[in-house]
Amino acid sequence: MPQSITELNSLSQVILGEAFHVHTLLGPGLLESAYKECLFYRLTKSGLWVEKEKPMPLIFEDIRLDQGYRLDLLVENKIVIELKAVEAINDLHIAQTLTYFKIRKIQTRLTIKFQRQKPKERNQKNNSVKLCVKPGGDPLRATL
Repeated sequence: MPQSITELNSLSQVILGEAFHVHTLLGPGLLESAYKECLFYRLTKSGLWVEKEKPMPLIFEDIRLDQGYRLDLLVENKIVIELKAVEAINDLHIAQTLTYFKIRKIQTRLTIKFQRQKPKERNQKNNSVKLCVKPGGDPLRATL
């Protein structure tokens, strides 16, 4: 079901605001699982429907592979959040989120990196501070 750009932008802003809050309180240096649990808590506390470690089976020809992929967080069944606790997001990380679109057809994806001293948000296409969701395009990266 198509979502309006305005609705996806608003939801993405809430998600990133909560991610900044988590990063501000915890800082860099923790495992990805710690950030995931805290962000899951903050998003559900804010009233959003969030699924954590959501299985995403891969169907290949006549075979269903239930151990295909797991989404870090799925918010309102509209936005996939892939969390990283790494020094840099590389092409493999981006390819991973693009795979979610191919398999599940969720067009809005956020890749959030928690390894920076000061929170900073960037759109991967133009490094702007303003978030603009473009369904079906490249996933957005938020570097915290």
